[in-house]
Amino acid sequence: MSSPAVTTSDPAHIPTHVVVLGGGPGGYEAALVARSLGARVTVVERQGLGGAAVLTDVVPSKTLIATAEWMTIAERAPELGIRLTDDAAKRDLSVDLKAVNKRVLELARAQSADIRGRLEREGIEIVGGSGRLESTSRVVVESAADPADEGRVLDADTILVATGATPRTLPTAVPDGERILTWTQMYNLTELPEKLVVVGSGVTGAEFAGAYNALGADVVLVSSRDRVLPGEDEDAAELLEGVFRSRGMTVLSRTRAEAAERTDDGVAVTLSDGRVVHGSHVLIAVGGVPNTVGMGLEEAGVTLTGHGHIEVDKVSRTSVRGVYAAGDCTGVLPLASVAAMQGRIAMQHALGDAVAPLRLGTVASNIFTAPEIATVGYSEDALKQQGSRYITTTLPLARNPRAKMLGIRDGFVKLFAHPEAGVVLGGVVVAPRAGEHIFPITLAVQHRLTVDDVAASFTIYPSLSGTTAEAARVLDARVQER
Repeated sequence: MSSPAVTTSDPAHIPTHVVVLGGGPGGYEAALVARSLGARVTVVERQGLGGAAVLTDVVPSKTLIATAEWMTIAERAPELGIRLTDDAAKRDLSVDLKAVNKRVLELARAQSADIRGRLEREGIEIVGGSGRLESTSRVVVESAADPADEGRVLDADTILVATGATPRTLPTAVPDGERILTWTQMYNLTELPEKLVVVGSGVTGAEFAGAYNALGADVVLVSSRDRVLPGEDEDAAELLEGVFRSRGMTVLSRTRAEAAERTDDGVAVTLSDGRVVHGSHVLIAVGGVPNTVGMGLEEAGVTLTGHGHIEVDKVSRTSVRGVYAAGDCTGVLPLASVAAMQGRIAMQHALGDAVAPLRLGTVASNIFTAPEIATVGYSEDALKQQGSRYITTTLPLARNPRAKMLGIRDGFVKLFAHPEAGVVLGGVVVAPRAGEHIFPITLAVQHRLTVDDVAASFTIYPSLSGTTAEAARVLDARVQER
């Protein structure tokens, strides 16, 4: 993408000035689109380009999980006929967590540097610091990295707020960065926790619990609900919980963590049922809090929800003309892909380009556990709640020839379709690298393909994607019977 020519000698040609608050996926993607459409763009970011997604959240956690995945693969080696030599048999696989976390942080910093370089090449100004709205067309830079930028005023034609969220903490379990931790602090550890208590069984809690279990830590997962991942497909969540338990993880369901405190050699976590769980470390993974406090948003007329999220419509507009918002600070969906799309849509709308409103029904998401859980389109719960007619089938991966070759026993493909039209409504894939396998179902949902369209498409033999085609054939036969 080449930067557009900018002419400033004639006031009529002075470009629109877009000020972006936050350099995460929502912010930097918006900046690139705005620049390509001829705007002058300034990005104000306090942490580093890429934001939390790159520096403390998505990139670091998925890098850690990728390391843990190799430990999971190693467990299957004997089934595939791989044996250690006599000398090597005396050594067990172990994890050097200091080296792992060093690599994790180095990769995050490298990715952040790549993003900065891309923005600078496109002629986008980057200001280190935080931004506060003085009005709907003026931003003041605070806590600037460069003293010359402190208090700098940026007059803007359009403002995009993409300031993300930070981990929510409990007043009775205040993180200290050593024993009581948020997920952003996990990369400071230099030794594998002897016993890690994970509070919260949502996506973040499940991912870290699974990763540290695979790395060799004793893990206790505390869930306030009946099962892990309460917001996900029930069959997928139940399968994953079964895998967790089979690998030695302790899952404590239907109980909340009331408090966590340091002990002489670790932590003590008090549960709502009166039990006390002792561990070496505790991870608090109970959601996030939007970064919207103290930014002058409400004073500027921007409407916030009761939880502090910025209210936006499907083209990312806030309640104030000229002010847009994207990403986790909006509470729409806590996914980097959604943040990026919101940012792109915001700039297309603000600068008069053709724009299609955000369609959450076509968003694909993935949980990076082992196995992974990928979903797209309508969930079964949503179809039931809205009274939609649908047909479904679930095929286990255990009978897939490629899965047998790879030693994969756990996982399945589930599809939902309209009973008469045969249109694919949604799908779930539970498998290693499920995030890669969900793409054909995403295409089907996005373009309203039928199960016949999917069934009639070629797949590689043998391949895990063959199960997706087989599931489509099963549903297509049921559609034809009607």
